[in-house]
Amino acid sequence: MAPDISANDPESNLTFPDNRLLIDLCGEFDKNLTQIESALGVQIIRRGNELDVHGEADAVARAREALQSLYQRLEQGRDVEPGEIDAAIRMGRAEQNAGKRSGDQKEMFPGGGYEIRTRKKTVEPRTVTQRAYVQSLFKNELVFGLGPAGTGKTYLAVAAGVSMFIEGHVDRILLSRPAVEAGERLGFLPGDMKDKVDPYMQPLYDALNDFLPAKQVAKLIEEKRIEIAPLAFMRGRTLSNSFIVLDEAQNATTMQMKMFLTRMGEGSHMAITGDTTQVDLPRGVPSGLVEAERVLKGVKGVGMTKFKAEDVVRHPMVARIIQAYDKHAKTGG
Repeated sequence: MAPDISANDPESNLTFPDNRLLIDLCGEFDKNLTQIESALGVQIIRRGNELDVHGEADAVARAREALQSLYQRLEQGRDVEPGEIDAAIRMGRAEQNAGKRSGDQKEMFPGGGYEIRTRKKTVEPRTVTQRAYVQSLFKNELVFGLGPAGTGKTYLAVAAGVSMFIEGHVDRILLSRPAVEAGERLGFLPGDMKDKVDPYMQPLYDALNDFLPAKQVAKLIEEKRIEIAPLAFMRGRTLSNSFIVLDEAQNATTMQMKMFLTRMGEGSHMAITGDTTQVDLPRGVPSGLVEAERVLKGVKGVGMTKFKAEDVVRHPMVARIIQAYDKHAKTGG
């Protein structure tokens, strides 16, 4: 049963029928309530099976909406962690600003929700932009995820690829990156070819290991049903029935980008992710991602999702750092 709004003060009070779930909602030492209070600038007071929310009217409404959403998660037997709390606050605010309520438009996404199910975990979008991106990944054959680090562009793309692979929609997963040094000269790297390129590919291995057991990842890589390879290795291939991710695409040249895009074969899906403000190509070499964004905008079957600093789901400081750099770039210091 969902919480009832108290008849005494409908603007601030929530009554929760199940005290056990209320304990989980509040968290150890009320840490979950503290997170909501800090994010929204409200005060939440617990009295028995009621929570009283005090503060500015808009903040109170958003806190109440987040608490109701999180309680419903608990009723469904799902956990409430800091990430889910952050998502409840963000999604509630965006839907409120757009004139929507929780639950609207869920029929647009396969399965009636926004979850991406993998072997190890279920991934849920934490912002409205992430949700639009996930929808686009399943709807379109070619999707661009553009924006700053920490917004989940690559992570969600790999999750979608693993989900499609598990469900049999594709036969293999291919993850690629340009092997470009990020402003540093690393010099000679010892070992065979795999040893030399693996450091560049490590973020893709990390994402895969979040969604599949390590032994299964190793077996699938051995069977070449999962491939992790530098962009330069894609030339001359046709990739059919595959989910293909090109990460750090801002470091692909114009020729490399065109080469990669034309690798797509029948039954394939392709996700291109990158941040056009973080190009590490030599000076004077244009980014293929910048050109592709311009050339392919509006082409049928191509989805373009642009993330902002507000969509950063890492440490809150990351969003503030990105905003500070954006402001500095606009004002010239």
